[in-house]
Amino acid sequence: MFVASIGSGQDMSRRVRQRVEENGLVSPSCCPVIGDEDLAPKAQHYVDWTSLSYDTVLLLFTRLNYRDRASLASTCRTWRNLGASSCLWSSLDLRPHKFDLSMASSLAARCVNLHKVRFRGLDSADAIVNLRARNLKEISGDYCRKITDATLSMIAARHEALESLQLGPDFCERITSDAVKVIAFCCPKLRKLRLSGMRDVNSEAIESLAKHCPQLSDVGFLDCLNINEEALGKVVSLRYLSVAGTISMNWRVAAESWEKLPRLTALDASRTSVDHVAVSRLFKSSQSLRVVCALNCPLLEHDVNFKGKLLIAKFDDNSKMQKDIFSHWRDLISNDETMRWIEWIISHSLLRMAESNSQALNNFWLNHGAKLLLRLMESSQEDVQERAATGLATFIVVDDENASIDCGRAEAVMRDGGIRLLLKLAKSWREGLQSEAAKAIANLSVNANVAKAVAEEGGIDVLAGLAKSMNRLVAEEAAGGLWNLSVGEEHKNEIAKAGGVNALVKLIFRWPNGCDGVLERAAGALANLAADDKCSTEVARAGGVHALVMLARNCKYEGAQEQAARALANLAAHGDSNNNNAAVGQEAGALEALVQLTKSPHEGVQQEAAGALWNLSFDDKNRESIAAFGGVEALVALAKSCSDASTGLQERAAGALWGLSVSEANSIAIGQEGGIPPLIALAGSEAEDVHETAAGALWNLAFNPGNALRIVAEGGVTALVHLCSSSVSKMARFMAALALAYMFDGRMDEYAMIGTSSESASKSVSLAGARIKALKHIESFVTTFMEPQVFAAAALSSALSMLAQVSEKVRIPEAGHLRCSGSEIGRFVTMLRNPSPILKACAAFALVQFTIPGGRHAMHHASLMQNAGEARILRSAAAAANMPREAKIFAKIVLRNLEHHHQAECSKGKKSVIL
Repeated sequence: MFVASIGSGQDMSRRVRQRVEENGLVSPSCCPVIGDEDLAPKAQHYVDWTSLSYDTVLLLFTRLNYRDRASLASTCRTWRNLGASSCLWSSLDLRPHKFDLSMASSLAARCVNLHKVRFRGLDSADAIVNLRARNLKEISGDYCRKITDATLSMIAARHEALESLQLGPDFCERITSDAVKVIAFCCPKLRKLRLSGMRDVNSEAIESLAKHCPQLSDVGFLDCLNINEEALGKVVSLRYLSVAGTISMNWRVAAESWEKLPRLTALDASRTSVDHVAVSRLFKSSQSLRVVCALNCPLLEHDVNFKGKLLIAKFDDNSKMQKDIFSHWRDLISNDETMRWIEWIISHSLLRMAESNSQALNNFWLNHGAKLLLRLMESSQEDVQERAATGLATFIVVDDENASIDCGRAEAVMRDGGIRLLLKLAKSWREGLQSEAAKAIANLSVNANVAKAVAEEGGIDVLAGLAKSMNRLVAEEAAGGLWNLSVGEEHKNEIAKAGGVNALVKLIFRWPNGCDGVLERAAGALANLAADDKCSTEVARAGGVHALVMLARNCKYEGAQEQAARALANLAAHGDSNNNNAAVGQEAGALEALVQLTKSPHEGVQQEAAGALWNLSFDDKNRESIAAFGGVEALVALAKSCSDASTGLQERAAGALWGLSVSEANSIAIGQEGGIPPLIALAGSEAEDVHETAAGALWNLAFNPGNALRIVAEGGVTALVHLCSSSVSKMARFMAALALAYMFDGRMDEYAMIGTSSESASKSVSLAGARIKALKHIESFVTTFMEPQVFAAAALSSALSMLAQVSEKVRIPEAGHLRCSGSEIGRFVTMLRNPSPILKACAAFALVQFTIPGGRHAMHHASLMQNAGEARILRSAAAAANMPREAKIFAKIVLRNLEHHHQAECSKGKKSVIL
């Protein structure tokens, strides 16, 4: 007997968190250039790319990322030389790449005139010195938690021309004042120094900067534990100072020391304990200070107003924020450099505030914060744009683990035009912007209204294009966006039409190892898409089965394993409409890998693997192969271990055993392996899905008399009786009743009598008591479907209308998904001759459920009965004097159903005879 497949899951395990059209050149032989004047047919003209001026080619190179530059440079010797031009290698963004010593050595020849580099992580930091870029002026790094004094000192020592060094926004916890002293000594041309998360910046380090870096004008010691305020007052070259997030500031000393700085123009004291006294003193005493930024400073209780000065602290509904606060500030300040600094420090503080996830800031985000971030995304500074997009992606998140966002904040972004702006950034040729914009779109799309807006604005095409990117970070965030959008049924086909399925499958093949985020997101999106019948076919056609099985077999990251298993489960859930179920089973290593995943230490992986095996077990060959790969043992062990697990895992473990138990050999193996006790325990679960599935498994197992006896011995009668009488699920009650009917139709009694006479006697007494209890509750179950007036009328009339009325009253719609074998149908027919009137009624009731027109497998069951000549027995039962009234009525309904299916077959041109 087959059981209904598990639902095609829509759940996500999203981590709250586009490449432009693929750049490339068409060969000269196939690229006609058609101008506006070409209105009539004429001879085709082909452009000779080699005839372009060098300036034009160089301009083309500048619009490409490094990877595409390399591809273009490989076309001919001339372009190879142009591709190596120093003007193209003045800036490098190494963040998406695995930048190590070997890569640095291969790039070194091109980096003689390198001026700016952006990197990510310790390994990249260690490799920077191998670029041998002695003229490097700007270094910016993130994910710097592991960077040490030794690494930073080496970077400083090798780059004496350095003018700007920025590390953050994550904390540089291992960097100390010693490294700052080395920077000061080795980089005398330093103009900008911004470091985040240092534990202590002492007076010696700051005084070294004052002594050796006379041009240092921009200093940021952000989110530090301790800073020497007095020493900062000695850096007389300072124009811009940020101490945002620093905990232990003495603002009396700070105001006293910094008011004397002759050039200090702007101060950032956001997220500190600064108060109105310190701000007032600085504004009053400093001749040069024009701007103080003090966002999220709880002690700054009221505004401090000085003519010609700007305090950025609080916003109210009457402020000019409602128009454009940045334009207002620009008019006050009239200095582009200061405005660029303001944009940078505000973007940094807003990101930190977003990361804190404080509900106390909710009104700020709804009324002002979202607008600020959107405005910052229009900045001319790429790093400000990126940080603003990251802030948008972050401030809407309520619970990262459970993929929960603040719908009010998300819709505020949408109302203020944020979707269109993010999509514009996502279309940028700058990959850093693509990545952060895609991340924000992905997180926002958790909200169904925003997801709809993203789709309407063409976001699906944009994300599908970015998923093809060779930049791992871009592809990862784009895949995350498609994952969230694919939750909506209305978006699935749009994603497929946009080429999203092919792009996602190719991501798995492109980065099969070491790129966990890409793999999890791609597999998660494919899992959602595979839940749709049409899209599941597209996934299989694109090579998705092979890709997902490869992940399940080889990937060690539990997130990717879980989503790969979920995708395979959803692919296998469409057995009636396509051949994906069989295709998954035939893929080399698929079933073995899923069996192994049920042994994972991670519950999510176990759950999805068991779910996949459940769905795959609907195919006869798969069912036997799963058993051959140790599936029975693995799933029994899983059922035994999941008593305290989630209901999802319990349901799938029981469901997979249910599916395997369709085979008699597997059913016997499950019983011998000890699978019955855990299933009885799961049948006692309060969760409807769990006890319903466990009841289905026990029903299948009870068909075998040896298993039936085990169920009795393990206390299963009590559990099934309880289900039969008290479950809110009609299906659970129905299957529990059928399991009890199998157990007490006489076959188990014969099996139990085998053994010594004393054993047989005790078993007989034990079974007799259990039989009485079981039959009592089977009778009560069938009776609950019998309305006295309707059945009384049906007993007096065999009119089709009256039988139809009874059929509708007793119908259990979900039972139409159950598929029985010929032997099972035959057993119920045989049960019509059982001495027990209760079992006769129960058997007839079951046959009604299996043959009611409209049931998924009703035609199959009718065919089995017709071919076996069961109509004769049914007619005999309907007319028998010793047959209970309800059994007679049910037998007549079954005969009517068989006739209906016979006529349906005839209408299709088939011939059949009811015997």
